[in-house]
Amino acid sequence: MNTVHTAARAAEGGDGTVARVRAFNRAWTRGIGALDYEHRLGTPHSLAEARVLYELAGRGRTPVAELRRRLEMDPGQLSRLLARAEEAGLVLRERDPGDARRQRVGLTGTGRRAAALLDARSESSVAAVLNGLGEEERAELTAALGRALRLLGLAERPSGFRLRPPGPGDLGWVVMRHGALYAREYGWGAPFEALVAGVVAEFARGHDPAREAAWIAEHDGAPAGCVFCVADEARPDTALLRLLLVEPSARGLGLGGALVEECVRFARAAGYARLSLWTNEVLASARRLYRAAGFTLTAERRHTLFGPEETGQTWELPLREG
Repeated sequence: MNTVHTAARAAEGGDGTVARVRAFNRAWTRGIGALDYEHRLGTPHSLAEARVLYELAGRGRTPVAELRRRLEMDPGQLSRLLARAEEAGLVLRERDPGDARRQRVGLTGTGRRAAALLDARSESSVAAVLNGLGEEERAELTAALGRALRLLGLAERPSGFRLRPPGPGDLGWVVMRHGALYAREYGWGAPFEALVAGVVAEFARGHDPAREAAWIAEHDGAPAGCVFCVADEARPDTALLRLLLVEPSARGLGLGGALVEECVRFARAAGYARLSLWTNEVLASARRLYRAAGFTLTAERRHTLFGPEETGQTWELPLREG
């Protein structure tokens, strides 16, 4: 690969992400009419003037320097815009009572009415684009937009989550996310996904709710983790912790520890003498959770079940005193 092509790929985000984001921006701005620089949404105001009105509508008298920072606008351009807006009776500029060297600016009654019209027409243009979407599509879009803002650092990531039983589609999600994540992070192939599918299928075919359970950790309105507690057929007094997973986007929030804790609580309440699990040495984060919950390593063995050579480990936690 030559240097020019390598640089081009880097500029594109390596995988075309930059191009996809730019394409979305172009399509969206066309769709809502945001490219009308001269007459924004059928009003007499330019796009730049509309930005000023939008910004001032949500606040009272604002220092001009602060307005310039919020709009990230050239001082000369903002000065010209404010002069035109003042001439049209949309804004009023005055000296700051606290510092005569500074100017403040705010909307007049006419300016507020103009801002309200822009806001109403902007809302209508977006609503028109969304009219063809059903309820589920709207929910999917809302979740995707929120996630995009958080991924780009433009909104705070929610810290809360909840544990719940699997709902429709969740068991399929468990198989899909195990297969995708472990292939990407550890190079594990189809045999691992088949193992996960087998565990899930057996649970789905019929389990005793008093002795077996599964939990989905929901974060930001979507599944972000899971764990299963199932009976060990070879040892009736033993439960197995299986299929612990936490999405990369939700790591660091305590989901993993909460899932392990809930599994331990359920197994103890169900009357099992011990809780056992099988994991691999490479899964360092999971092993830390198990150790913190009181599990101890009881056996390990090398294997190539999923492709790369790994060290499988058995960990156990006594659930009864004595």
